[in-house]
Amino acid sequence: MFADRRTGLLIAVAAMGYFVDIYDLVLFNVVKRESLEFILGVGDPRITDVGISLFNYQMLGMLVGGVLWGIWGDKKGRITVLFGSILLYSIANIVNAFTYDITTYAIVRFIAGVGLAGELGAGITLIAETMPKGKRGYGAMIVVVFGALGAVFADEVVRQGQRFGAIWESITGHGLMDWQVAYLVGGMMGLALLIMRVGAFESGLFTKVKKNSIKRGDILMLFNNRDRFLRYLGCILIGVPVWYVIGVLVNLSQDVFVPQLKIDTSALNELDLKRINGTAIRYAYIGLSLGDLLSALLSQVMRSRKKVIFGYLTANLILTLYFLYGMHGVTIATYNWVCLALGMATGYWVIFVTVASEQFGTNIRSTVATSTPNFVRGSVLPITNAFKFLAVPVGNITSALVVGLVCIGAAFWATSRVHETFDMDLDFMEE
Repeated sequence: MFADRRTGLLIAVAAMGYFVDIYDLVLFNVVKRESLEFILGVGDPRITDVGISLFNYQMLGMLVGGVLWGIWGDKKGRITVLFGSILLYSIANIVNAFTYDITTYAIVRFIAGVGLAGELGAGITLIAETMPKGKRGYGAMIVVVFGALGAVFADEVVRQGQRFGAIWESITGHGLMDWQVAYLVGGMMGLALLIMRVGAFESGLFTKVKKNSIKRGDILMLFNNRDRFLRYLGCILIGVPVWYVIGVLVNLSQDVFVPQLKIDTSALNELDLKRINGTAIRYAYIGLSLGDLLSALLSQVMRSRKKVIFGYLTANLILTLYFLYGMHGVTIATYNWVCLALGMATGYWVIFVTVASEQFGTNIRSTVATSTPNFVRGSVLPITNAFKFLAVPVGNITSALVVGLVCIGAAFWATSRVHETFDMDLDFMEE
């Protein structure tokens, strides 16, 4: 499948990087209740609102980082982004383990968000520009499928926090809580991966463009041409339903949907009741990993990106309706399995990111491939705010329905607007 060992190494490094990236990306939503109960106190009524605000700070950081790292990747190279981004978010997570007030927590999550923003776009761009055009979908598949399991590992680290904490205490003499251990593990994994990346190589297409005088990393090129702008907007809107599902339906499980839908949690002990969110995220990302594997394979078999996206959006719509209106009073086990199914229905993330990287020329490819997934992740800000705003007059369920229909409907429209890029030659530039 891979032309040489260097390409295989590049894919492995990108996959491990995205694993750490996803681990850190979802970690806050796994540990937010435990960490905020430690800072604010158990039962503090501000926990839900503060949790949403801190998550939004992280996503705002990803919006900023998506633009900065994308431009940097087109100007200075894709490899430099892989080094810089992981260093920033690794340090931020280590600091986060020793954060004891909300203001500092918000600042650190913003900085971590900036760092997290560079990983996926740079990795997918390198793979798209390095692998043969008929097989680059497989490379992206490996990165995203393996990376999505980082969310599962995040939940497992929190569950095994006492064991990791005991090791830390034996070394330093100081005990740590489970959420602190989880942040430290994320930071340490990132720094270890940074060392492994020594020897990674730049893509030939970027090296070729670098020798020319053509503009690179000019984000204004995406807005000064109508066709380019609509393609760029389309790339963003295609991915929005993914973060509607993750950012609203799954991330708000504990605070909103489990109580609202009267989910039967009688089988859970006291500790598991605090980790409802972490479990829902675990199931959703297992589903997302399986969905990404299937969508990438379907894309190769059908020789089409767009047909697969249309199919996944349809499944997304059906499962969202079932989640909101078909699960009243079910057991928590059933709820988690539906979260897994929703994750599978959003498992076109690998296709979405690949389409974004293939739509534009080499001189702005990193800008697009890095900013697009982060604008999608950043869309959780207006999505969650719209959900909260509408929930006041119409209730949580109707609010989630309206927001979901808008997100999924926009994605259907956007998919019809972008180019079919399967087997497309990427050796071109935007002028």
